[in-house]
Amino acid sequence: MPTSVIHAGRILTPEEEVSDAVIVVEDGRIAALGHRDEIRVPAGAADVVAGDTTVVPGFVDVHIHGAGGHDVMEGNTRALDRITSTVARYGTTSIVATTVTAPVEDTCRSLEGIARYIRHHEAPDAKGRCAAEIVGIHLEGPFISKTRRGVHPPEALAKPSVDLLKKFVEAADGLVKIVTIAPELPAAPELIQFALASKIVVALGHTDADYDQARAAIRSGVRHAVHTFNAMRPFNHRDPGVVGAILTDPEVTAEVIADGVHVAGAAIQVLIGCKGFDTVLLASDGIAATGMPDGNYQLGNFEVTVKGGVCRNSEGKLAGSTLTLDRGLRNLVALGVPLRDAVRMATILPARRLGVAGEKGIVAVGADADLAVLTPDLRVAGAMTRGVGLT
Repeated sequence: MPTSVIHAGRILTPEEEVSDAVIVVEDGRIAALGHRDEIRVPAGAADVVAGDTTVVPGFVDVHIHGAGGHDVMEGNTRALDRITSTVARYGTTSIVATTVTAPVEDTCRSLEGIARYIRHHEAPDAKGRCAAEIVGIHLEGPFISKTRRGVHPPEALAKPSVDLLKKFVEAADGLVKIVTIAPELPAAPELIQFALASKIVVALGHTDADYDQARAAIRSGVRHAVHTFNAMRPFNHRDPGVVGAILTDPEVTAEVIADGVHVAGAAIQVLIGCKGFDTVLLASDGIAATGMPDGNYQLGNFEVTVKGGVCRNSEGKLAGSTLTLDRGLRNLVALGVPLRDAVRMATILPARRLGVAGEKGIVAVGADADLAVLTPDLRVAGAMTRGVGLT
């Protein structure tokens, strides 16, 4: 892989800003970065002139079901290639492939296919294809509340079961990174302890838990919340519920879908106001319709309809989104979030939650060369995934 040198107006690492900047990329990783007067440009390197742009880490999406007309549960190369290349156009360079509740054997087939794909793509793309890396799998279901299931098929929901989670983990070749659980369900505590012992992030989601039940889960080690506000018992001043527990615990990271549909802007401001900028993560919950026109699409085993960019099932319930993280970034900035903090919410913070912050979500020497180039109006002008792209 040839050495590349990227010249940009500035870099947001995102922990610091470097103006009139240069990034040297060798063998898919960042070899050097800094002001142009500080960096020795290797002879024969390919120059990439980014002009009046801001280079940021590639976005990290911890919750995405599909894009480009395909769903991750298809579990085949064609579908996953299309998903990963589609989101890369919008600056997302790492994703956690997220399943939706389905019959056990269907889920296992999907997990096996996703795992094969991940293992086959552990090295940078030899064909020079700029595509997001799938860094793990998120099981969104089946261990969720029937009351707060959203669009998850009720007939496929399952009681928390260590044996069933073991079956999923085995099918996924140990690549499960996140599991969503409704902590109020019977046997949830045992499942939580097994998942934590297996180094899986346990997330509160699709839950009707009251405040005490949510707090008990947090005390046991749960440290993440899936699409905060959505598919949760709502906050009430006498019954703060799971939302109250999330808002008041500084150790719990909280996903938010900043598409202007799932969560009102004022609610996002309340979330950030309560938790600060260090524990709120931008997530897409994107489905197959992401990057595609309105129409009918698959989400797992069922069909959804997209109209005006909004996804709903046959009951009229919201069914994921068509959000791309660059648009989410712009929406956060429009709400008054400083750009550096908005970038952190889409990059280093999700990378930290996944335990990959040394490689992903940051522009630093030794990190993967996963980069997004933003125009002054925060559109994506180009992307690089593990040293591939931009040229």
